[in-house]
Amino acid sequence: MYDIVIVGAGPAGLTAAIYARRAGKTVLVLEKDTFGGQITFSPKLENYPGFSEISGNALAEKMLEQAMALGAEVDMDTVTAIEDGSPKTVVGERRRYKARAVILATGARHRRLNLPREEDFIGNGLSFCAVCDGAFYAGQHVAVIGGGNTALQEIALLSEICRQVTVVQNLAFLTGEQQMIEGLQEKHNIDYCFNTVVTGYEGQDVLTGLVLRNTQTGEESRLSVDGAFLAIGTAPENEAFSSLVALDSFGYICAGEDGRTNVPGVFAAGDCRTKAYRQAVTAVADGAAAALNACKILDA
Repeated sequence: MYDIVIVGAGPAGLTAAIYARRAGKTVLVLEKDTFGGQITFSPKLENYPGFSEISGNALAEKMLEQAMALGAEVDMDTVTAIEDGSPKTVVGERRRYKARAVILATGARHRRLNLPREEDFIGNGLSFCAVCDGAFYAGQHVAVIGGGNTALQEIALLSEICRQVTVVQNLAFLTGEQQMIEGLQEKHNIDYCFNTVVTGYEGQDVLTGLVLRNTQTGEESRLSVDGAFLAIGTAPENEAFSSLVALDSFGYICAGEDGRTNVPGVFAAGDCRTKAYRQAVTAVADGAAAALNACKILDA
């Protein structure tokens, strides 16, 4: 039995653990994949208060160390359901956990184009993370699919490693932060295919090219590349809880700034909930709010 079980160990979940432990509550953090969540894929953060520059992995490690030093328990398990009641039951693949309150901080996963053979090429020329796989393409030609902040981070890193970076963007412009866009304009090994979508992948066992279509003219073309990086954002990881908490049309948990869901004692924090901005700092704020409000109901 725990006072609070937190599902997800990204910035939101780890911050919730820190606040809950400081309030004297027993806490278990469950993570199915990587402690730190999506932030660990960011090679450089320049907008997190207190650090002019820090890698996402380093920041996540500091958060994890702080939570554990305060006495939060952490474990690896994939949560498949939550059963409402008093106490609540968190159902994992390995075991079941009892909790007086639950905080869902499951984050989001990389979006896919859902094209034929896409899953086959992942890890065989198709990647999501430049900091993880960029070194494999040193001196080569790669494509980055997308034009938002996620894509801009990938483009910036790959342009330092690769001979050529081709950006494939479905709109006529990039949609990320202006400061990041201006930084890329100074680089001479980046070219852009605007108003263009990827309609297929080419290659046998390894990706060798992309099939492209211009959305304005309908013209099809082929782009030969040594690798490609999908950077089209993320989707929430809330399928396991759809029968318990209310989700919006995009699959995000309906919860306000206080983290409260439609189920008493169940809170949501971070990228998995409905919100305007999905940044590390907003995830941290969510985690604090959810933990404080969970502690409030436990103390009532």
